Amino acid sequence: MRYLHTMVRVRDLDQSIRFYVDVFGLREFRRVENEKGRFTLVFLAAPGDFEKASDDKAPCLELTYNWDTEDYTGGRNFGHLAYEVDDIYAFCQRLADHGVTINRPPRDGYMAFVRSPDGISIEILQKGAPFAPAEPWASMANTGNW
Repeated sequence: MRYLHTMVRVRDLDQSIRFYVDVFGLREFRRVENEKGRFTLVFLAAPGDFEKASDDKAPCLELTYNWDTEDYTGGRNFGHLAYEVDDIYAFCQRLADHGVTINRPPRDGYMAFVRSPDGISIEILQKGAPFAPAEPWASMANTGNW
């Protein structure tokens, strides 16, 4: 058995692509438009997984956009995604610089949480050992929930 992908439903595909690709840094490697089923699937991979993902050998994120309007409530869209990054402080700063709220700041130098435009919780983990606590993160309060 191997892990293949995580699927999340999105309400606005363009907004989600801007978030996951332009701001978060994932890369699109496949797109499927299904007119009969009235949906679009977009497959994204982290830069470090991109080459393997395009050969279906690494985990990826599948964005599912249903062409007919639907609000996803009660957990129909998902729980959380998790990504490992080389520098959690720089990564969170990049997100904040793009207007993303850091719901759970990386006070411990290891873990943070943000939400996508569709309210999907995303866990960000520091690769390797945690960084030493540093400002502004060390004293930053939680915002909302994750």
